[in-house]
Amino acid sequence: MPAIITNKFRINNSEQFLESFTESSPNIYYLGIGKPQAHATQTRGDSRTENLGTETSPLTPPDSVSEEFYVFDDALAAKKITSSDIQQVIPRRNWTTGTVYDMYRHDYGAFITGTSTTLTANSGASSLFDATFFVMSSAFNVYKCLDNNSNANSTVEPTGTSTSILTTADGYKWKYMYTLSSSQQANFLSTDFMGVATNSTVASAAVDGAINIVKIKTAGSGGTNGTHTSVPIRGDGSSGTVTVTISSNAISAVTVTNVGSGYTFGYIRVADINTAGGGSLSGAELDCIIEPKGGHGKNAIEELGGVFIMLNATFTGAEAANSGDFTVSNDFRKLFLLRDPNSGGSAASATTLRGTKAIRFKSSPTPGAFVVDEEINQTSTGAVGKIVEYDSTNRILYYIQTRFNDEGLDANGNLTAFSGENVVTGQTSSATGTPDPDSDSAVNNVSFTNGYAPSEIDADSGDIIYLESRTPISRASDQTENVKLIVEF
Repeated sequence: MPAIITNKFRINNSEQFLESFTESSPNIYYLGIGKPQAHATQTRGDSRTENLGTETSPLTPPDSVSEEFYVFDDALAAKKITSSDIQQVIPRRNWTTGTVYDMYRHDYGAFITGTSTTLTANSGASSLFDATFFVMSSAFNVYKCLDNNSNANSTVEPTGTSTSILTTADGYKWKYMYTLSSSQQANFLSTDFMGVATNSTVASAAVDGAINIVKIKTAGSGGTNGTHTSVPIRGDGSSGTVTVTISSNAISAVTVTNVGSGYTFGYIRVADINTAGGGSLSGAELDCIIEPKGGHGKNAIEELGGVFIMLNATFTGAEAANSGDFTVSNDFRKLFLLRDPNSGGSAASATTLRGTKAIRFKSSPTPGAFVVDEEINQTSTGAVGKIVEYDSTNRILYYIQTRFNDEGLDANGNLTAFSGENVVTGQTSSATGTPDPDSDSAVNNVSFTNGYAPSEIDADSGDIIYLESRTPISRASDQTENVKLIVEF
């Protein structure tokens, strides 16, 4: 039972995802960072090891139940994503002189008439959306190539925003689609992708079922030389006509003189060419290029294959409005997209969320100089953790606890919580600190109860819908990380 998932289905999925941000009861999304510890082989509580790759070659995370749990173990922070941070995008294709661009055709992948061979683009693409049939100019205008002058090099950059078809001196015909706005250029333009949108003026000017391009498949023979006008375009539309030029008794050119309307298929019959003066032309075949529903430019997102979503997020230093959430003292190696998490037992709503746990020490005895990434122990409880950051000014120790030895598991292979006034000791620095049971207030945007603060991301809440392992990315107070995630539906 041969079947396909159409591009329209994929576009529908991308649109539904976008709508989930703005519905009356919208989903809430956060982009998170995690894994301050190095990619390496780690030892589990049962003494078996797990290969997590290396710093230069991290492993692709598995799509598994266990991996979703693990994300929360070493989460550092997360930032809320809004509808303004996400947009449909298409592959970026800069116009470059000397390039042969594919022309738009409605029938890539279909059998060539009279054969069992499928029609492919000049580039070899067997489907329209794999073809290189659109470009972005240096002025950030996007054009669709309607005719590539029989696979000639493009040497003249298309310009202008006219709703009429643009013919350049190199014989190419282009259709202006839209211009990337300044916001799109800043937020949804990357090396490989660019934002896509429908221009309302172009959409209003589109003609449903017009035929603008007719290509010569077979020139035929035996015709009467000359220019033969008012040849009708047959099919399910109306009013379409072409002018056919015959030279050396074969068709040398076809010009559309009336684009007509309402065509979902169209034919030009040899008999009609002969009636118009073509004499005894035979064997000629002409292909009418059928435009997308509504006409070129009616819906740029569908016409250009907007099956990709770009999510754009920026992490600015410590995120000053919530300075205790995003550490600038450690690096990260994981990105994740989290849908509908909880924070403190309720649906998360804050702009940023802290993923680490925290301990506030007493001022006396004076805490020691804990160091980033060292193991910490609490002998009285057996608790084990790994330091993410130590804020000596506020006496706050930020840490994680994972499923591995020396990162979260005690001597019995259990993950035990730090608790009470029991001394915490750094295993590299030998620094010590005593948790402050009287600390029951917010310090540096961290809310403590008896000296302890859990992660603001409730463990295992929500759904991990995107997960990426990366080489280390260092953070700093004067640094901004701009993250652009591309999701293909």
